[in-house]
Amino acid sequence: PVFAGMNGSAIENFSCVIYNVSLMNCTWKAGRDAPGDTQYFLYWQNLRYDDAVECELYIKDENGRNTGCRFQNVKIEKQTSYFLVNGTSKDSLIQFYDEYIELYKIEILTPPLNVMSSCTRDSAGCIITWQPPLTSHVKNVKCFQYEITIQKK
Repeated sequence: PVFAGMNGSAIENFSCVIYNVSLMNCTWKAGRDAPGDTQYFLYWQNLRYDDAVECELYIKDENGRNTGCRFQNVKIEKQTSYFLVNGTSKDSLIQFYDEYIELYKIEILTPPLNVMSSCTRDSAGCIITWQPPLTSHVKNVKCFQYEITIQKK
């Protein structure tokens, strides 16, 4: 495909993570050949819905250029989401960057809740219990797998 705009002006190293159940951070680097006055704008769309949403809170570098975004109240849907970062400059056309992402793949889960252990002095050993981590989209707690590492006996 032919993209309008100057080669090397599109963003690079685009990455998003979801944490604390409903917060999403996306970051990127300015294109290495982008003019100094280039400003970038992020839009994303849950493909189940029609409307794209612009970034609510941009993260800026020391020059005031948008290099990231914070979203609140993100709901993880089963469908793929579409991300688009375009740019503007008074000097030249800026290439856009786009990517499709399945949100559940970028979620950083919270730790398991209410971890408790009780040990007995006899050979019965220890009992360790916990509750599943918080998440907005996993309905079946049997989906989680856990690993216990015992540091000291």
